[in-house]
Amino acid sequence: MNVPSNLKYTKDHEWVKVEGETATIGITHFAQSELGDIVYVDVDTLDETVDKNEVFGSVEAVKTVSDLFMPLTGEVIEFNELLEDEPEKVNSDPYGDGWMIKISITDASQIDDLLSPEAYKELIG
Repeated sequence: MNVPSNLKYTKDHEWVKVEGETATIGITHFAQSELGDIVYVDVDTLDETVDKNEVFGSVEAVKTVSDLFMPLTGEVIEFNELLEDEPEKVNSDPYGDGWMIKISITDASQIDDLLSPEAYKELIG
C-alpha cells in the first residue's frame, strides 16, 4: 500500500501535506481503492473556513458517495479544478494530480494530532 513518508494522515483516510501555513489535502491510496472508480468530486466550501472534522466536500464513486472530512481547521483557498473534468485522477494519482483542496491553516497546533505514516499503516494494516 502506497503511504508516502512526507505526509500526515487522518483516521478518515485523508492525507495532508503541510507547507508553511498552507496544507494540501486529498484522500489516500487506500481510500480511493476502497471506493473504486471515482466519477465526481464535490467541494462547495471554497473561500470558507471549515473546522477540523467538519465535512468540506464529498467524493462520488460508481457505487457510493463518501463525505470528505477536514483534517485541520482552515480556510479553503483552492480547489483542484483538474478534478472537474478528470475525477479519475484521484484513483490514478491520489498523492499528485489527484489532490483535492489547499487550505490556509488556522490552528497549526492541530498538525500534531495527525497520524504519522507509520501510524496510518498500522490503521489500515
